[in-house]
Amino acid sequence: MTRRELLALAGAAPLIASAPPAAPVAIARCRSYREDIAAVLGTLFDRLGGLGRLVRNKTVTVKLNMTGDPALRVAGRPPAVTHYCHPKVVAALIHHLGRAGARRIRLVESAFQTAAPLEEYMLDSGWRVRTLQRAAEGVEFENTNALGRAKQYARLTVPGRAWIFPAYDLNHSYADTDVFVSLAKLKQHQTCGVTLSLKNCFGNLPASIYGDDAGREEPNETPGSGRGQVCHFGKRPPSLSAPQELDPASPRDPGYRVPRIIAEVCAARPVHLAVIDGVETIAGGEGPWIPGVRPVKPGLLIAGLNPVSTDAVATALMGLDPRASRGSITFPRCDNTLFLAEKLGVGSADLERIDVRGVPIEAARFPFIT
Repeated sequence: MTRRELLALAGAAPLIASAPPAAPVAIARCRSYREDIAAVLGTLFDRLGGLGRLVRNKTVTVKLNMTGDPALRVAGRPPAVTHYCHPKVVAALIHHLGRAGARRIRLVESAFQTAAPLEEYMLDSGWRVRTLQRAAEGVEFENTNALGRAKQYARLTVPGRAWIFPAYDLNHSYADTDVFVSLAKLKQHQTCGVTLSLKNCFGNLPASIYGDDAGREEPNETPGSGRGQVCHFGKRPPSLSAPQELDPASPRDPGYRVPRIIAEVCAARPVHLAVIDGVETIAGGEGPWIPGVRPVKPGLLIAGLNPVSTDAVATALMGLDPRASRGSITFPRCDNTLFLAEKLGVGSADLERIDVRGVPIEAARFPFIT
């Protein structure tokens, strides 16, 4: 080894030592929701080493993806086959968590513009709540758009150097748990490029504090709005009871703010298991309110033990580049959320470092942009 090579290696050592962890990601084909979803998920979890060591005798919280008004439709189709995760995938996941020994399974979502019980929101969406309850023992539900059943919010601090908020006040469900699961849909996103297991956690933020109609001093426990004014544009602060912005003079651009908020939330509330429903979904955006979205059938289920690594694989499966920069086809109007999460030590988006198991990426790739 020459002196120059030795110095180069020594200089790279700190970078290697501080590189975010890479974790295995499993891919399986699932052409239709009429297939045995539980069997397919079981194969994925087996390829990840099983769920027992992760969830046995523990409380598991599953963040669903049910974004937007359940009355909205893409081409007249139910939300579960376009922009919501499908209840059959939810039931299958509950089944496996129960079989693996989970003591309590709590389903959570910040239901669109309401603090009503999550079960009511599910019924409005055409879901069979009793089917979910029967999938395992100890199934609970919580709408995390407001305080819910607790007496106070939980404050989760962002480790490392935050960009927007140093900490977040969330519903107790995100702290009162041993294992946190993000159950996402395989989709693009108008603001963030892609919305997968990381972006799904943007919905952790209660509208009572971070919503357009959040209380000025204290949370508004009957929220009925989105989070655009606080999170996307920074036109108003969250409720003053919560931690405030680090730098009110920072860019007010949603493509700057939202990816950083997502990375911060996922660093403060780590995701232990990411599951992505790509059986049927939409291309061109995250929901029916985006012009031009269209139904697609990638026929895939994806699972991983790290959200950044799982999202990197899922992005590649969509025919997009997980390491692309702002202005690319992948992230046309925003900074790369995966890179930002890497900087906070959440995980690795480097496909060369990720152990992909099951169907190879090249064999399962389904381009979302043609």
